[in-house]
Amino acid sequence: MNQTKRVIMLEFNELCPPLMDKFIAEGHLPHFKQLRDASECFITDAGEDVKNLEPWIQWITVHTGLSYKEHGIFNLGDGGELASDSIWDILSKKQMKSWVCGSMNVNYDAKNLRGIVLPDPWSKNIEPSDEVLSPFYDFVRANVQEHTNETFKLGFKEKLSFLMFMATHGLSFQTVKAIIEQLLNERKDSNEGWKRATILDRLQWDVFKHTYKKEKPDFSTFFLNSAAHFQHKYWRHMEPEKFIMKPDSSELSIYGNAVLYAYQSLDHVVKEALALRDDETAIVMCTALSQQPYTQADEEGGKLFYRPYDFDQLLARLQLKGVTKASPVMSEEYHLVCESEAAAEALEAQLGEFTVTGESLFLIRREGRDVFSGCCIHHDLDKSIDIERSGQKVVAFYDIFYQADSIKSGMHHPDGLFWISTPKAQHKVHKEKLPLTSVMGKVLNVLPVETAH
Repeated sequence: MNQTKRVIMLEFNELCPPLMDKFIAEGHLPHFKQLRDASECFITDAGEDVKNLEPWIQWITVHTGLSYKEHGIFNLGDGGELASDSIWDILSKKQMKSWVCGSMNVNYDAKNLRGIVLPDPWSKNIEPSDEVLSPFYDFVRANVQEHTNETFKLGFKEKLSFLMFMATHGLSFQTVKAIIEQLLNERKDSNEGWKRATILDRLQWDVFKHTYKKEKPDFSTFFLNSAAHFQHKYWRHMEPEKFIMKPDSSELSIYGNAVLYAYQSLDHVVKEALALRDDETAIVMCTALSQQPYTQADEEGGKLFYRPYDFDQLLARLQLKGVTKASPVMSEEYHLVCESEAAAEALEAQLGEFTVTGESLFLIRREGRDVFSGCCIHHDLDKSIDIERSGQKVVAFYDIFYQADSIKSGMHHPDGLFWISTPKAQHKVHKEKLPLTSVMGKVLNVLPVETAH
C-alpha cells in the first residue's frame, strides 16, 4: 500500500454496492467513477448477526478495528462509553492531527486529543471538542433529531447563532445558491421539501472544507447519513416491483428518483474532495454496511413509526417520574436518562403497564440508569384510539404521538464499500470480502505511522 502524508476519509453511511455499480454504469455518478477507477476497491463484511447490524455499531468497528463483541457498544449515543482507542486517539499519541467531522457514535480522549472533533447529531454525552462549533452542532442536531416533527421550530437566537457561525466558517456561494433554489422550489411545489436533507450535507461540507484548509490535519473524516435515510424511506419508490405495497403514481413521480438524487448529491461531495486533495493526500471512501429492500411487513400493511410530539408532554401526560433527560435516537426510539438506577427500574415497570387496544405500547430496554424506549406498534391505528394503563384510559394516542410520514422500505445488509485512492494507486478490485475489522489497519497503513495498531 502506497503511503501518503494525509488521508481524507469519506464516510457515506450505508451506500449499497449494487446501487453504486448501477448508477455508475448509467452515467449518473461521474466523480464516484473517477474515484473508484483510481482506487483499490473492496467489499467489506460487517461479520455480525442481523440484530447487530446497526451503523452505530459498525462505525465503531471501522474506527477501532474491533468487532461488536470486542467493543461492546450497542446503542446509538453510547460511544462515550467506549473503552478502546479510536483511530484519532492512536494518531494523537503519534503527534498527528485529526479533524473528525460528524462521524457516528464517536468517543475521543479530550485531554490528549490533537485536532478537532464534531460529533454526530445523535450523540448523548459527547460535545464538540471546540465550543466554537456548538452553534453548528446544535442547529444540525435539532434538525436531524426532529426532522419528522412538523410542529418543531428552532428559536430566533439559535438560527442567528448558526447563521453567524456559517458566515465565518466557509459558507460557499454554491451552498447559498442551492438553499435559495430549494426554498423557491418549495414555494412552487410543497412536495419538494424532502430534498432539504441534502442542504444540510452541503453546509457540513463547507464547514469541513473550511476547517480542513485551516488546520491541515493528517487524518480527517467526513460523515453523511442522507443516502441511508433516503434508502430506508424511498427504496420502494425506486424499485416498486419488489414490494407488495406499491406507491401510487403520484408518489412515484415525486420520490421515484429520491435515492438516485441522494447518491448524486454525494457525487458532488466526491468532486469537491478530489479537488481538495494534493499529491500527498489519499482519499478513502467507506460505507460500513449497506441496505437491501425491506418487504417483510408489506403483507400486514407495512411497518409504520410513531414518535412523541414533545418529550416533556409525554412524561407529564403519562405521569412518568425520575427522568432527568430525554432525547430522540432514530426512527421511533428515544433515550431516557433517569436520576438513579432505582428510578430507571421503576420507569421500566411503569412503561410496561401502558397498552393500546391490548397491545404493549412501549419497547423497553434498560441499562443501569438508561432506559431506551419508543412506540413498538408499527401498524395503522384509528384516529380515536386511546392509551390505557392497567385497563384504564389515560389519554388519546394521537394527543401524544404522531405518525412519521413513511413506511420502512430499506433494511440493513452486512456488505459495504471500501475504496482507497492514493496518488500513485492503480485501480484494483479485490474479489475476496474484507472483514470490517480490517478497515482501520488499512487506513493506518496509508499514513506514516510506525505501528498499525
